[in-house]
Amino acid sequence: MLPAAARTRMLTGHLAGNTSRVGPALLNAAPSLLSPRNTSSSSSSPSLARTFSSSLVTSREVKNVTVFGAGLMGAGIAQVLAHKGGYNVTLADVTDKALGNGQKIISKSLTRIAKKSMADKSEEEQAHFVKSIVDSIKITTDAGQAVEKTDLVIEAIIENVGVKQELFKFLDGKAPKETIFASNTSSLSVTDIAQTSSRKDRFGGFHAFNPVPQMKLVEVVRTKDTSDETFDALMDVAKKMGKTPVACVDAPGFIVNRLLVPYMLEAIRLVERGEATPRDVDTAMKLGAGYPMGPFELADLVGLDTLQHISQGWRETRVDTGEIAEEIVKATPLLEKLVAEGRLGKKSEKGGFYDN
Repeated sequence: MLPAAARTRMLTGHLAGNTSRVGPALLNAAPSLLSPRNTSSSSSSPSLARTFSSSLVTSREVKNVTVFGAGLMGAGIAQVLAHKGGYNVTLADVTDKALGNGQKIISKSLTRIAKKSMADKSEEEQAHFVKSIVDSIKITTDAGQAVEKTDLVIEAIIENVGVKQELFKFLDGKAPKETIFASNTSSLSVTDIAQTSSRKDRFGGFHAFNPVPQMKLVEVVRTKDTSDETFDALMDVAKKMGKTPVACVDAPGFIVNRLLVPYMLEAIRLVERGEATPRDVDTAMKLGAGYPMGPFELADLVGLDTLQHISQGWRETRVDTGEIAEEIVKATPLLEKLVAEGRLGKKSEKGGFYDN
């Protein structure tokens, strides 16, 4: 069995994810809502030549996938793996209640898909489609058993490097030696997460976006130790899921969050300097830059506490390593004030930059 402390914290991450709503562009659902406070420094990124090289070795075929964490992200990943990818999927979490909630998330999502894609079919046929996918996903609270025959593990639990390391340390002794490990982290160092594993060459990042059934992107992250075969296998899984994978090095925030977090923080500083109002900034970015929503609308959707925690985590662990400039992640008084007042965005009654 997984150690009790890790089981408890996995559940905490699961519940936190299900009580929040996160925008599709950033910091995704269950694992990403509790953002990094206790991260260790990352190793330097691999050279671009090695990072984006293509392997001459045929990638190991992935057939069986185990997903840890039945929150919004984990459930979404499991759903798409089974529905679009045709994989044999096992969904693991620490309690039957958590797993039941994950099944509800999947069922609700598939019901929406059935209503649109099977509009000419009867309700019974639609219900049968939904049930067939849900029933095809095995569920378990036994972490060791969940990985006995798996080819790939995708972790989507609480965004805490210590908890993730504890999980992978346990799984390392249970999964077959050739099994690939991947983390769905949105902001932590994949290199750091992999430290407790003996299979660093078979370890990478697999960052999907919320809501997983709708969002087309997956950031496939390789560390300096990730083998070409592992990287190619993760890219192939993303493609079979119907996603568009992009290759990333193990740098803070990878691609999307590395750009979006500083963007939102600078928008807040602009307002703090008295140069514009949040409403005018949002209008300008939507009409002038063609963005679907402005930085303040996005911050409210993501959660101001999430934005605060991400930037704080980077200040504490990534500035001293030279991976990110202090200036672009420095604390903003307005953000700190709103979070202290309980104005966290769409997920709180008080709202955030805008009233709910």
